Amino acid sequence: MYFLTSWSGGKDSCYAMMLAVKKGLVPKVVLNMMNENGKVSRSHGLPLAILKQQAQKMGLPLEAIPATWGAYETIFIQTLQNLKAKFNLDAAVFGDIDLQPHKDWEDKVCEAASLQAILPLWQQNRMTLVHEMLDNGITTMIVSCNTIMGEKYLGEILTKELAQELQLKGIDPCGENGEFHTLVINCPLFSSAIELPNFTKITYNEYCFIVWEE
Repeated sequence: MYFLTSWSGGKDSCYAMMLAVKKGLVPKVVLNMMNENGKVSRSHGLPLAILKQQAQKMGLPLEAIPATWGAYETIFIQTLQNLKAKFNLDAAVFGDIDLQPHKDWEDKVCEAASLQAILPLWQQNRMTLVHEMLDNGITTMIVSCNTIMGEKYLGEILTKELAQELQLKGIDPCGENGEFHTLVINCPLFSSAIELPNFTKITYNEYCFIVWEE
């Protein structure tokens, strides 16, 4: 079975892809939806250069598609249809864990493109997932977070100890509710670790971000 991964650049989409590969599915392409200027990813605020590095380390083509929020769904479906035809795809893999509206949307857009939506992490325990990700060799860094966490967490490598610390503060250890987002630096899918540019930290509209140097 050939599949595309809805690739955020973060830990959940990475681990979902790893599990799909482990089941014998074959990845053909990774898809990331960018903001309207095509320079930064919508979900995690990652620059195109970093996403390209990740894809290159996996030996897979990257489809980085710009979209406004208003046209997001239409463009996403059209992209799924195009990639299905181009790569002879059977399925799309997503990293969502337990947010039902997300799954409903993914089922809907995949149905419109005649693809099967596969969610390998669905309804698994969040802390258990973090431990599995780390035990399976995913190295991931926090690249954005809410102000409850604050800028001090930006640039931190996610560890079991850090996940426990976040949980004790009432923060979901997977960041499934948007508390934080991550960037995969290395994993078994990569030929080697990606190289990170220098960065600064900013807070804007109650959210803290890493700003990458070009």
